[in-house]
Amino acid sequence: MRPVTARILDGKAIAAQIRAEVAERVRALADRGIVPGLAAVLVGDDQASRIYVGQKHKACADVGIRSEQIDLPAYVTEHELLATIRRLNRDPEIHGIVLQLPLPGHLHELELQRQMAPDKDVDGLHPWNIGMMLRQGPGFLPATPYGIVELLLRSDIRIEGAEVTIVGYGELVGAPLSVMLTQNSIRGNATVTSTHIRTRDVKEHTLRSDIVIVATGVPQLIGADMIAPGATVVDVGVHRTEAGLVGDVRFDEVAEVAGAITPVPGGVGPMTVAMLLVNTVQAAEVQAFGR
Repeated sequence: MRPVTARILDGKAIAAQIRAEVAERVRALADRGIVPGLAAVLVGDDQASRIYVGQKHKACADVGIRSEQIDLPAYVTEHELLATIRRLNRDPEIHGIVLQLPLPGHLHELELQRQMAPDKDVDGLHPWNIGMMLRQGPGFLPATPYGIVELLLRSDIRIEGAEVTIVGYGELVGAPLSVMLTQNSIRGNATVTSTHIRTRDVKEHTLRSDIVIVATGVPQLIGADMIAPGATVVDVGVHRTEAGLVGDVRFDEVAEVAGAITPVPGGVGPMTVAMLLVNTVQAAEVQAFGR
C-alpha cells in the first residue's frame, strides 16, 4: 500500500458533530412535548437498501428521533404504496418520510414522490423541494449533496471561487450538487463543470479543478493521473468487492497526489445520514411552529 499524503476528510467525525447539534434541537422540541418522527418505506428486499435503512434507524435512536420502518413486498401495487404514503402524510406523529430507492421497475418514482407531503419529504426529492432549491427558498436540500457541501465547509475547504468538476450528472447527486455549488451562498460561488458519459475528455476538466467530486457508480474509475496536485477529491461511490468496500476513486494512488480526500467508507456516507437527521428535525420544527 502506498503512503497517504493527502489530508483525510473524516465524514464520520464531522457527522458526529452534526448529530450532537441535532440532538440538542431534539431535546428542545422534547421540552415542548414534541418527539420528531421519521418513517422509512422499504419496498422489496434489496440488501443494500435494508442496510442503509438500518443505519438511519440507528442514527435516529442516537439523537432521540423516533423512527419506524414500513416493509412492503416487491410486488406491491402503486395504488397500495400511494395509500401508505398518504397515510403517513396525515399522521401528526410522523414529521419526515423517506421512500427508499431504488424501487421495483413497475413503480413510478416521480409520481410517488410527488404525492408525498413536501414538508415531510426529508430526502428533498419532491418537485416542490427541488424547485425551492433552485430558487434558494424554504425547503429541504437533498441529503447527499447537502452532506458533501457541509463536509467541505466544515473541513475548511474553500468553495467560493474554486474550480469544481463533478464527474457524474445523476439526478440524486450530480445535478442538485451542481446547482448548490454555483449559487450565491456559503455553500456556493464556485465555478462548476459537470461531466458525464458523453463528455469527450473528462481528464481535461478534472486536471484543472481545485475540487473533484466523483459520483459515477463505476468502481475505481478515477486515478492519480486525472487529479491536479493538491486538489480536493470527494468520492461518493460505494462498491462491495472481494477486497472490501471501494469507491469511484482509486484511493491509494490518488491520496498521493491530492491535498485532501474522502475515504470509503467513512466519508460521504455518514454525512448523508447526518443531513437526513438535520432535515427531519427541521421538518418537526416547521410543522410545529411554522417557517
